[in-house]
Amino acid sequence: MSDRSGSELPGRRSDLRELRIHGRGGQGAVIASKVLASALFREGRSVQSFPAFGVERRGAPVTAFLRFSQGPILLRCEITAPQDLIILDPTLIKAVDVTQGLKPGGSILINSDAGPEAYASLTRQFHVSLVDASAIARTHGLGSKTQPIVNTAILGAFAADSGLVGLEAICEAIAEAIHARAEANVAAAREAAQSVRRIPLQEVEHA
Repeated sequence: MSDRSGSELPGRRSDLRELRIHGRGGQGAVIASKVLASALFREGRSVQSFPAFGVERRGAPVTAFLRFSQGPILLRCEITAPQDLIILDPTLIKAVDVTQGLKPGGSILINSDAGPEAYASLTRQFHVSLVDASAIARTHGLGSKTQPIVNTAILGAFAADSGLVGLEAICEAIAEAIHARAEANVAAAREAAQSVRRIPLQEVEHA
């Protein structure tokens, strides 16, 4: 596999998968990356998970990264061209360039209660899926009504939508990592797995 310039990257495996999570402070983006890494490790994958540190305050944009493979990962560089994105806050789509480096055909999972027409521009290049993780988090009492904590719900949706990790592994990793209200967090992940929807291209075109 080569980088965007076309040159071969030493240590890059052909089965390597890279993912970027965008959220805001207080939504649990960094914890989401750690829980997802734990779930993937449970299934026998090699994993790297790390955040990008910026302004550390509630509501500020936060980015976390994850790469995984069936074999050893020798890379120790930043992730600049992920195959998958998870967006915890849909307002970030207009606030920052969330799709930077995502190649056409890549996948984006968005926490949103909007209809498919809101993401018509994204579906011209990318596979887009939606789940109202905020509503699910509120239902299970995760965070507050105005600032729900959506990380566990979005991971359940990611498991169901991507097929890259099992929902049971996600739930086990949640229970292990998040001791406060573990049952509610697991329930949110399971509900989100049943609620995620991929936007059919024709639905956007005729919205």
